[in-house]
Amino acid sequence: MTQRFPIFVRGLGVIAANCIPLVGVTAWGWDLWLLLVVYTAEAAFSVLIAATKALFAEQGSPGRPGQHEPLHELREKRGSFQLYSNLPPIYPRNIPFALTVLGVWFGFIGPISLVYLVTLGPAIQVSVGLAVSIAALLFSQIEEFVVEYIGTGEYRDVSAQELIRTPAQLTLVLLFVGLLTLGGSRAGRITLLTGLVIGKTLSSVYRFYVEHFGGSLLDVNIDLSDDLPRSEPPPEPKMPEEPVEASVVVDKKSVILGSLSAVGFALVSRFTLLTVAALVVALQIGHPVWIGLLSVVLLCIIGARMLSFYLRYGTIEYQRRGEFLVAYDRLLESPQWIATVGPGTDFSVINAIVDRLRDTGRLRITGVDSVDGGSVQFGPLSDLDEAINTLQLPVHQTERPERDPTIIAAAGGLLLFFLAVPAGLFLAPGIDSGTAYASLVVIGPFAVIHAGILLYVALSRI
Repeated sequence: MTQRFPIFVRGLGVIAANCIPLVGVTAWGWDLWLLLVVYTAEAAFSVLIAATKALFAEQGSPGRPGQHEPLHELREKRGSFQLYSNLPPIYPRNIPFALTVLGVWFGFIGPISLVYLVTLGPAIQVSVGLAVSIAALLFSQIEEFVVEYIGTGEYRDVSAQELIRTPAQLTLVLLFVGLLTLGGSRAGRITLLTGLVIGKTLSSVYRFYVEHFGGSLLDVNIDLSDDLPRSEPPPEPKMPEEPVEASVVVDKKSVILGSLSAVGFALVSRFTLLTVAALVVALQIGHPVWIGLLSVVLLCIIGARMLSFYLRYGTIEYQRRGEFLVAYDRLLESPQWIATVGPGTDFSVINAIVDRLRDTGRLRITGVDSVDGGSVQFGPLSDLDEAINTLQLPVHQTERPERDPTIIAAAGGLLLFFLAVPAGLFLAPGIDSGTAYASLVVIGPFAVIHAGILLYVALSRI
């Protein structure tokens, strides 16, 4: 009984916070637009809370087949770090899921909701009742995060991917209320408004019951998060007991230069392409505020990809421990993978462009049991041959393909052709700048993809 009482009190708090809009409807004369404002604020805050929760989730997240989350290379990262002694550790592998829920909401749903409220809705008068209602709903989420998620250690039993359920449900409520506002003649009906508030309250109470008592009153199989998986513990390599016999570290400059490929892949994503297209339009219009804002967004995307790539590969020290080769992360103080140096492990040279430009080297190691797919990267290293000798690896061939001027010339010529087409739009007489920018937005992504492939072919044989 003593264990149920705090949960019972918190349940009453959830009911009270969700019923304050009912007072607004019955006593303060609220309409559907004010309910939309309240539920929009609650949904946005629930996304922030869910993203924060995701960082601390200990269980593994299998992901969604065929889909890549932002900064997906961190999904393979093992280990954690602690920002504050009273908080649980943060797992870098959960950052992609936190960015997913933030990007979907604040990149698309949030702006659409804001534009909808500003352009179609009436002027919203900020009142004490409106502020109290929003504050109560936000406080209930903060209380749940501090008291339950962190205080009772709930973060140990959930995965980052599971935590998008609450924002998904609140977004559905927000969409339903938004659709109802299109019928202005129904906005003043007390019955409709009361029903919406009661329905939203019952939904919150039901979710609270399922989360705290572990049972479902309804036999309904609704998937709000696109094939949500169950929690599963992430594989954590066990450090060998043998002492460190030798070690080498990666070449950090080559890692940073290699992150440019990750930036290139980021630039062909849907969100980045939309950002670039919007920036081109802003440049054409000459609006300084939008130019500055979109430039900052684009720089943040590039910076995040470079930092993510560096955290994935730039903090690694390769250690030889007996018959094992260990990739040890010095920042997170955790092994990333462990390979047995023996007949079942194969080593092959990777012909990376960065290595050809900087005269560094790296290997592909297959047959590694501690990672999915059994294949890992070793390097980049400033002197691959010296590293192989230091770690006593059974590698005898470290030569890359020879330089081929014919392939370089052919790929370079085709690359200039693809670049000349968009450049000709601005130089050709009779084509105004508006038409040139519009054409660039349309054909630009295709030109970038083909130019990237040709540039890779040319640089791989330089």
